[in-house]
Amino acid sequence: MNNPEILFEDNHLLIINKRAGELAQGDETGDIPLIDSLKDYIKKRDNKPGNVFLGLVHRLDRPTSGVLIFAKTSKALTRMNEMFQKRNIDKIYRTIVQNKPPQNFERLEHYLRKNPKNNKTTVYNKPTGDAKKAILEYTYLGALDSFHCVEVKLFTGRSHQIRAQLSAVGCPIKGDLKYGAKRSNPDGSISLHAHRITFEHPVKKEEMTIIAPVPKDKIWQATNKFNA
Repeated sequence: MNNPEILFEDNHLLIINKRAGELAQGDETGDIPLIDSLKDYIKKRDNKPGNVFLGLVHRLDRPTSGVLIFAKTSKALTRMNEMFQKRNIDKIYRTIVQNKPPQNFERLEHYLRKNPKNNKTTVYNKPTGDAKKAILEYTYLGALDSFHCVEVKLFTGRSHQIRAQLSAVGCPIKGDLKYGAKRSNPDGSISLHAHRITFEHPVKKEEMTIIAPVPKDKIWQATNKFNA
């Protein structure tokens, strides 16, 4: 692997800026996941004789970029998992969408059901069977030539949630053919980036905010004008 873009590291956590296309954990493709390549990277960098412990705290879809947290101890992993389960973590995404959203700010509540056969999530407006409630808030940041930039705050962590919910309100993410984009991105990514995450350090108990710089291509760089 290329050297990871490390955003934060101490004895308990390793937080990277995942590149679009990198696989967080193993899947049916058989490609080497980040969790394995990062263990090798740490082992060589630190000259560790034994096995390296590294636990994946949460997931990002393969075509998505941004903040990805790994735990370097079992204690940190357990505590971080609890925080995610209790939703004591603020996750802010930035995305580039095809169409201007219907509102400048909106809270979206849908019910989502994932079909494992086609790896696609269906959106329902009301409770349906085993569909799970999904909540997010989006804020319109502004126009980018023929696209639009939106910030998203997640309140639930459903599979493909942002992709499916934004598509349901007429705003498919740039490059996301699965959910209605007109064309793919040249590198196979979708224009969805885990931009900022705020949480309490699992051991030091200090509040931390980690920001992942957006990808280096031209249209992503144009979104930096919306930074506070």
